[in-house]
Amino acid sequence: MREIVLDTETTGFDPTEGHRIVEIACLELVNHVQTGRHWRRFINPERDMPAEAFAVHGLSEEFLRQHPKFAEIAQEFLDFIEDDKLVIHNAEFDMRFINAELALLERPPLPSTQAIDTLQIARKRFPGAPANLDALCRRFGIDNSHRTHHGALLDCQLLAEVYLELRGGQQQGLALASVSTVSSEVQNAEARRFREPRPHAATQAERDAHAQMLEKLKDPLWAKK
Repeated sequence: MREIVLDTETTGFDPTEGHRIVEIACLELVNHVQTGRHWRRFINPERDMPAEAFAVHGLSEEFLRQHPKFAEIAQEFLDFIEDDKLVIHNAEFDMRFINAELALLERPPLPSTQAIDTLQIARKRFPGAPANLDALCRRFGIDNSHRTHHGALLDCQLLAEVYLELRGGQQQGLALASVSTVSSEVQNAEARRFREPRPHAATQAERDAHAQMLEKLKDPLWAKK
């Protein structure tokens, strides 16, 4: 089963206000495992870079000006993702931006059913708990110390690990290990040599000492009628 972990960086929060995609990354999974194959492009948004957005991802207008426009990489992007499921954290955000870019090119939108939203999965599994990517990395013990800025490819790599954990990947591994351990213990028990049971009857000296101790008890409950 092929899935694509996807993330974007943008100039703002709302494409209807003229904000555009500045970076898009895709990472291939087969049976929920990273294959090492990925696709990533920086994109010239054909507009300025707000200071708030620059503080998040660190991509300047000058840097992006030398990269292709979305129109130049759109087909390459669609060829990579094909019709496979897209694993996205807060899928509504990224899908809105991608479909806004496709609309500018008069291309059909990606269907919402193509996306798997890990944010919604996390909120169902851990209601009331923080569900952003950093919080989920901390919860699952995934090292994200090198994430000083948001970056589409780095976030895809972290999300791929989080997605595996959300699907119970580590728990499944532990369950298999547990079954293996139990099986090994059973085999070891069967291999042990039979030993005759040891006698546990009290000696005469022990019985005499017990009788003497009972005689010292005053008004014991078992002596009452």
